[in-house]
Amino acid sequence: MATYDLIIRNGNVVLPDKVKKTDMAIKDGIIVAIEDDISDTSKEERNADGYYIFPGLIDIHVHFNDPGRAEWEGFASGSQMIAAGGGTTFFDMPLNGVPSTTDTKALLEKVEMAESKSVVDFALWGGLVPGNIHELKGLAENGAIGFKAFLSESGNEEFERVDDLTLIAGMKEIASLKKILALHAESATITEFLTKEKVTNGHLTADDYLASRPIAAEVEAVERAIAYARITGCPLHFVHISSEEAIKKITAAKAMGQDISVETCAHYLLFNHNDLKDKGAIAKCAPPLRKSKEQEKLIRLLIEGEIDMVSSDHSPSPFMLKDPTAHHLFSAWGGISGGQFTLLALIELAITYEIPFNKVAALIAGNPAERFDLKTKGHIEVGKDADITWISLEESYTVSEKNFFAKHKQSLYMKRTFPCAVKLTMNRGSVVFENGQLVNRMEKGQWIKPQETKMSTSS
Repeated sequence: MATYDLIIRNGNVVLPDKVKKTDMAIKDGIIVAIEDDISDTSKEERNADGYYIFPGLIDIHVHFNDPGRAEWEGFASGSQMIAAGGGTTFFDMPLNGVPSTTDTKALLEKVEMAESKSVVDFALWGGLVPGNIHELKGLAENGAIGFKAFLSESGNEEFERVDDLTLIAGMKEIASLKKILALHAESATITEFLTKEKVTNGHLTADDYLASRPIAAEVEAVERAIAYARITGCPLHFVHISSEEAIKKITAAKAMGQDISVETCAHYLLFNHNDLKDKGAIAKCAPPLRKSKEQEKLIRLLIEGEIDMVSSDHSPSPFMLKDPTAHHLFSAWGGISGGQFTLLALIELAITYEIPFNKVAALIAGNPAERFDLKTKGHIEVGKDADITWISLEESYTVSEKNFFAKHKQSLYMKRTFPCAVKLTMNRGSVVFENGQLVNRMEKGQWIKPQETKMSTSS
């Protein structure tokens, strides 16, 4: 009788502290051995010679809009896209679906939808909005991974931004629940004032859009949230931070002992304001792509370890909402469609800037798992889920409509060539993507519920 279900031989395995050419054994979806020359028998063997084996990407920030707006993306196409990008777990944000995930009923409705459609594992954010603080306890008890709020307009009428009283009261409640509050940190006062001024005067260019959402708006919101968190003891996670000044404010608060983590997104690292000028609304997001000097600063902060993780903020829409014949830049939908490319982007940066692959693994898997207490995920270690992806450095990958698995193909990443390719993705020991094709579509992902929020001040 075979000892294992699968032995993967000769892979360059990206471990938490190094890369090692070794064998790996899997049984019942779990990594059970990482050794040189495993001699026991298995039902199947695969030779990974020449490939780098990373832990599966954990993308903590996607918008799949299901239920209610599945025509924008949906759990089926969205999860397939994640798998094609080497991902094995995603966290879906609470807005854009109908209803928004702001009470227990909506959460459980979304769970049912995701369990029936997703091909990889998933967690779900709950929302903090005006009027729902009494709902937070139920959301936490029923498995929300954490809570998300906007300090500027969300773009969704059903998911209002928080006012200051809702924010501080919500923080106090979230702290009592031992959960994390994720924040879109831009000052509504600044962005709304500047946007109205630009639109009223017909100033609608890419330069005008950048000027309407300045770094100062991000920094003000970050500082305000940090002050409220200091009073309430609420753990914070800042999403899609785009500027050095905001990162430095967060780093200083961490040094003072506050429980804070921070992400940036692959598009802020690979692209800049020139892409918005060249490509228009498909490159529109909030905060906006910054100028090239700010992009360079962000990359340096990533290398120096001041950024905890990198996500996609995959935020798709039908093209009609970005169509330049129907919308000027301010009225077009703001969101980057690119959830398939985060790991490839980080590997490209690693090659360019000589970043160790184990640091890439921490940014896209290890740190998210530790921050959100996903005890069985995030690292290639004995006892962890067999969530892995094989990466080839011998092949390049050029994004096309054919190989981009999102529902809508208009993307900032279209025609970009990466110096690497995803060859295989395995979720809990089951291959879900291989050689450019989705496989085992009947295999469904599992809902990942946190056991206890990890309280940590380390970066």
